[in-house]
Amino acid sequence: MNDPVDVLLERPTLWVQRRQSTAVIWLNRPDRLNAFTFGMRDDMVAAFDATDADDSVRAVVITGTGRAFCAGADLEAGGDTFLPESGRGDIPPDSGGIASLRIFDSRKPVIVAVNGPSAGVGVTMTLPADVRIASDDAKFAFVFTRRGLVPEACSTWFLPRIVGMATALRWTMSGATVQAADALAAGLVSEVVPKASVLTRALEIADEFVDGTAPVSVALTRAMMWQMSAADSPRRAHRVESALLVERGRSGDVREGVASFLDKRSPVFGDTVSEHEGDFDWESLT
Repeated sequence: MNDPVDVLLERPTLWVQRRQSTAVIWLNRPDRLNAFTFGMRDDMVAAFDATDADDSVRAVVITGTGRAFCAGADLEAGGDTFLPESGRGDIPPDSGGIASLRIFDSRKPVIVAVNGPSAGVGVTMTLPADVRIASDDAKFAFVFTRRGLVPEACSTWFLPRIVGMATALRWTMSGATVQAADALAAGLVSEVVPKASVLTRALEIADEFVDGTAPVSVALTRAMMWQMSAADSPRRAHRVESALLVERGRSGDVREGVASFLDKRSPVFGDTVSEHEGDFDWESLT
């Protein structure tokens, strides 16, 4: 791991490093294999709040320090690990789900560079990311039934959409450990690369989302794809797409996109995500 050169945020369980237009979130509990805690949940939310608020950040990469990506929930509390936090009530929100939903709501593309073993919530919290790539020594352990638990972090919604229902059922009911090659074959990850290259490759993919694209259009496209894929009818997608085509059609970005194409030059888009939060309110648009 390189020393940080531009730290956007530093929290007890992670830190966020700016690399040009990409923010890298480093899970940073290497002595515990980056195991997930209530604190990491809160730090993850804070990290995505920071990247969303910074218009100079165009993409986000998540990776881990040390030899693992995330070993799942920290089991230091033993059998009490999965009891509610004090003062949270009888049925508190699932902590992994809070982290997953914050990633889902990101206004920037999210790539996960799985740099080693990943288990439990260490797998499921990556499912809302747009791209997952894995090091050649990575493995994914869906261990819930082997701990007397059930899947969490919204994985019963995300995982079947990514790998199909049959594979999602097999992996989660059996508590399977999935090797990198099998994860690639099933579509859980899009690439498997040497361990030393996993972050570099993730940054290259981030650049693909950034180079020559309009930030607001990328953010809207990400949200539309995820949310409209779960709509009850294509007519819902048609209404949202129609409204946003009109909204974007009025923008300076569209004028710049067309002009740059005609002029055979690279576009310089001026609209920022922070100024267009209202565009993400589908109900007001339709």
